[in-house]
Amino acid sequence: MPENPTSIDPADLPEAITRYLTGRAAKDASAAAPAFASHATVTDDGHVYEGTEAITRWLGQTDTEYSYSTTLTGAERDAPDRYTVHQHLEGDFPGGTVDLRCRFVLAHGLISELSIAP
Repeated sequence: MPENPTSIDPADLPEAITRYLTGRAAKDASAAAPAFASHATVTDDGHVYEGTEAITRWLGQTDTEYSYSTTLTGAERDAPDRYTVHQHLEGDFPGGTVDLRCRFVLAHGLISELSIAP
């Protein structure tokens, strides 16, 4: 866990994170997937997805499983290659609302790790 995260304007997030967030908001897996490195891992809802194919399948599944809206509520730079994005989701998933922390690790300009948790 970062010791001194710095709040940043979401407009100042690295391009790969912005590409991922934009693709997710549009429910467009083909737009979000290129933000990930070929060796990337995603941890979401207790599952780990490794590599491009698994992450692309995860993106497609989460885009169609539930209807929801996302509001970006904040962003932090935790280290030169680490960022946390805070999001509020509302939709038809169990519970109906959730606040999420998306923790990103970047490598060579792409997302190498993404962990999503309440």
